[in-house]
Amino acid sequence: MIMCENRDSYLKTLYRYVAGLSVIICICTSCSVAKSSFNPSKQYSPAELQKDYAVFRGALEESHPGIYWYTPKELMDEYFDWGEARLKDSMNEDEFKKTLSYVIAKINCGHTVVRNSKEYSRFQDSTTRFKIFPLSMKIWSGNEPPDTVVIAANLNRKDSILKRGVIVKKINHQPVSILVDTFFKYISSDGYNYTHKQQSLSNRGSFGTAYTTLFGLKENYLIDFIDSSGNENSIKILPYNPRTDTANRAAIARFGKIPKEERRRQLLQSARSLRIDSANKAAFLDLGSFTRGLKLKRFFRQSFKKIQQSGAKSLVIDVRGNGGGSVTNSTILSKFIANKKFKLADSLYAHRRNSDYKRYIDNYFFNRLFMVLMTKKKSDGKFHFGYFERHYFKPKKKGHFDGTVYILIGGNSFSATTLFAQAIKDQQNVIIVGEETGGGAYGNSAWLIPDATLPITGIRFRLPLFRLVINKNIPKDGKGIQPEIEVKPTVDAIRRGADFKMEKVMELINAANNR
Repeated sequence: MIMCENRDSYLKTLYRYVAGLSVIICICTSCSVAKSSFNPSKQYSPAELQKDYAVFRGALEESHPGIYWYTPKELMDEYFDWGEARLKDSMNEDEFKKTLSYVIAKINCGHTVVRNSKEYSRFQDSTTRFKIFPLSMKIWSGNEPPDTVVIAANLNRKDSILKRGVIVKKINHQPVSILVDTFFKYISSDGYNYTHKQQSLSNRGSFGTAYTTLFGLKENYLIDFIDSSGNENSIKILPYNPRTDTANRAAIARFGKIPKEERRRQLLQSARSLRIDSANKAAFLDLGSFTRGLKLKRFFRQSFKKIQQSGAKSLVIDVRGNGGGSVTNSTILSKFIANKKFKLADSLYAHRRNSDYKRYIDNYFFNRLFMVLMTKKKSDGKFHFGYFERHYFKPKKKGHFDGTVYILIGGNSFSATTLFAQAIKDQQNVIIVGEETGGGAYGNSAWLIPDATLPITGIRFRLPLFRLVINKNIPKDGKGIQPEIEVKPTVDAIRRGADFKMEKVMELINAANNR
């Protein structure tokens, strides 16, 4: 989701200024804890929690550029006060993190989230002891809280009853609509976006993680459901135990034996791929990320050369799973599609260049140096990154695609992916298909996003430093980019395992080819 890599070329300049200092500022900010010594149940006293909470609230109020964008200050103050009032008894890390997540979600910024301490993360990575809720769900609705929850996968593969496409009504006597509405309160999103929250819970394993985080792991779960024949029934199921899943362990072991270069090739292929359909005169570009390290600049250049050579009349760009990354990469892709020059931001600015909480903020030295060299204080008192407020990017000439472009979007389309879609969505030859993007259409708080680490518990939270307004002329309604052709899930499509959005695109391509 991060957009910090968009400063690629600028950081090269910055590092030249501080090359001689690299050894000095390579500081270890956290002490390594032996895996065997970490205790996730460790209790922190109210005084310790309050000290961490003061850093949490203070850093956000001081530096977050969008803290009152969608939530007025007086209301945000009430949420902060609510969180502080809960710190009267001792808590472990999970309990404290839950409180912080509830408060931070009220900022309505999808880039601002709470994460476990590094020690807790290492503890989780080093053990397979944890049992988990076995069902992955697909959740959707209109613009109201979700009312459709369908099983998308079941880790207990021998279960012949709770199969893909089964509608879930209750879990342990609680209606799923109430459960999901509760989970929503802890999920950060841009503005008032429901689609991103729905998709976040629909991502594999996320529903179970949310359930366990709020209600704990249960010995068993009573599931009230409607099967494929429309019959209502109930069944008790056990949590999934990875220690007893020999098939899964064998699959992981097989993957581990694949040569390193082949594994990297497979990972690159899963993140970005091109397929040419000569029969339908169409090309399919699947982009799971814009992050650095994927060699996207070369990939785009080679792909659009192949597309041009193929004579494809249609191009499908699938960014449904693209959480963003480097704006440099997303902008390169836009250049191959755009039919006129375009700008990324009407405004891009930070509130401050320095922080009273610098000791808790990762990469503080480099981030502050970046701001000093690249931003300028204007009459509004903000520190503007003027280059992107003024600069227009020109379309590519070589390899430029002039046919019909279908862009597949959804709740996971976030951050830099939203910038890509926003840059070209109004063109006559561009058709956006799917569901509302998770990223805000009007803008977001991102660009530089260091982690801040709380001094006692070590819990981390992401702290965006820049506020980005993509287009000041569109409504500031807290929504994502809307598809021209909306395609939502259906129970039947989930049951069939169908790619219902791609099916719609193929229908459009075939109709165009038959005209």
